[in-house]
Amino acid sequence: MLLPFFTALRDAKVPVSMKEWLHLMEAMDGDVAGRRVEDFYHLSRAVLVKDEKHYDRFDQVFGKVFAGVETVGAGEDLTTDIPEDWLKLLTEKFLTDEEKAQIEALGGFDKLMETLRQRLEEQQGRHEGGNRWIGTGGTSPFGHGGYNPEGVRIGGPGRHGRAVKVWEKREYRNLDDQVELGTRNIKVALRRLRRFARQGAPDELDMDATIDGTARQGWLDIHMRPERRNTIKVLLFLDIGGSMDAHVKMCEELFSAAKTEFKHLEFFYFHNCLYEGVWKDNRRRHSEKIPTWELLHKYPGDWRAIFVGDATMSPYEVTMPGGSVEHWNEEAGAVWMKRATQQWDKVAWLNPSPERYWGYSASVGMIRELVDERMYPLTLDGLEKAMRALAK
Repeated sequence: MLLPFFTALRDAKVPVSMKEWLHLMEAMDGDVAGRRVEDFYHLSRAVLVKDEKHYDRFDQVFGKVFAGVETVGAGEDLTTDIPEDWLKLLTEKFLTDEEKAQIEALGGFDKLMETLRQRLEEQQGRHEGGNRWIGTGGTSPFGHGGYNPEGVRIGGPGRHGRAVKVWEKREYRNLDDQVELGTRNIKVALRRLRRFARQGAPDELDMDATIDGTARQGWLDIHMRPERRNTIKVLLFLDIGGSMDAHVKMCEELFSAAKTEFKHLEFFYFHNCLYEGVWKDNRRRHSEKIPTWELLHKYPGDWRAIFVGDATMSPYEVTMPGGSVEHWNEEAGAVWMKRATQQWDKVAWLNPSPERYWGYSASVGMIRELVDERMYPLTLDGLEKAMRALAK
């Protein structure tokens, strides 16, 4: 019965050995997992997956083989004061262009948050439609499923991408660094950022010196030398989630190529703009954040910093404390970006959105200014220009 699960994992390139599979069978015979699907999920993942980078593939296979299984951890407490049933979209209201044009912003970020606090205190029940209370399907700046050009989205996936704050706990998946590249040209472009030197243990045969020494000595005189390696050190900051979901494949190809080309590579995730914390694993981004100050002190100025993101966000996220769409940041994103560019003067921002659309978002212009106009499109030509600039 479970054999299709094993073969599906192997087909998805999750390195599951027969020994590990037999261990899982022994655990099942011992009734370790009980009879709940959630328990079997945790047991099988613990036994079969040796590296956390394969968790995403394992989850995808598990969901396909055991169709209908609910997402593990779906009952996790999100610690909000909003009743859960309010978060379900009951109605969806479609507005004409004229109706959308008539909906005006509340008058700035501070006013928006102040009004939200007042509504939470005043509202006594669930609400659907309308333009004032927190609910679903209306034109209020608070709630979900409706439309307002400047609001706080409470629960569920976005539809218009206009919220300046999101009241929910969103989960992102890690980028897969083993994805097969659609083109080898990405690697070729990254190779423009190279500075070779021979460092480390002498573990490579130096043929010229061996021939010369043998000829001079009259006996075999073997000479060894360190391998010639690219000594460039790269910090890769990857924007994840939200509008970047549309660019996951392109970013995975870049990520995979970078891990191949750069021996000294450290990567971190962020969302929309750099703030006081980044993370290595999207599944634990809420509990295992790395302070940005720690990176600024750990990695000296000879490292190259590459940011990958569409820079499309609310201007508040760049300019204001508390402007982050997901949490309350004590300092504005612009402050952290300035600190980063001061620490690492070799900086490039790669934007996967077509360059012709950059002018439609005010935040793109802000980020370009913060990185001293060193923003490049995530195309082969843009990559080559970015690598040349970083190599200077």
